[in-house]
Amino acid sequence: MSEALNELAAYLTEVRGALISSSEIKYGELNVTTTAENVIALLTFLRDDAKCGFVNITDICGVDWPQRAERFDVVYHLLSPKKNLRIRVKVPVGEDRPIPSACGLFPGADWFERETWDMYGVLFTGHPDLRRILTDYGFEGHPLRKDFPTTGFVEVRYDDAAKRVVYEPVELKQEFRNFDFLSPWEGTDYVLPGDEKAKQ
Repeated sequence: MSEALNELAAYLTEVRGALISSSEIKYGELNVTTTAENVIALLTFLRDDAKCGFVNITDICGVDWPQRAERFDVVYHLLSPKKNLRIRVKVPVGEDRPIPSACGLFPGADWFERETWDMYGVLFTGHPDLRRILTDYGFEGHPLRKDFPTTGFVEVRYDDAAKRVVYEPVELKQEFRNFDFLSPWEGTDYVLPGDEKAKQ
């Protein structure tokens, strides 16, 4: 498998090296990095070239790197059934910078791009219907960003008195607790039942 991936990496570098920023083989897959300007050209080549044949898009997802200038990675996972190979294409993109949609190449990219926009806020230009897919219509923010609060901003519950769903600011029902994470056998000041027999 690694021999086939090395051959594919060499072929891509030779034929379409101008579209590729970097490539490496990691975890049994070829990882290729490109730019937002070159992603559609690279995906088109990977799909249409006879030596590649990556006709199946299995996923598009995001990764948040808040400390980087180009905060997000948009990651495309492609499968070549003919060659029995997988490839991962990464595109670093800034927070306010859109990336072209791959829906024209892969119709299955539609919901994946909607999910990436919903969870991370990455905009896809040319997408036919870019709207939320996993969160509610009135939801604010993008929950998989690392700066999104773990409690969220609002909570949704059914109000039996009003007989409808209501949105309210998040209210924590208990104070945060401090745990020492010691097992009961390490941190107790009292005698556990049965311990008195061990001293005999």
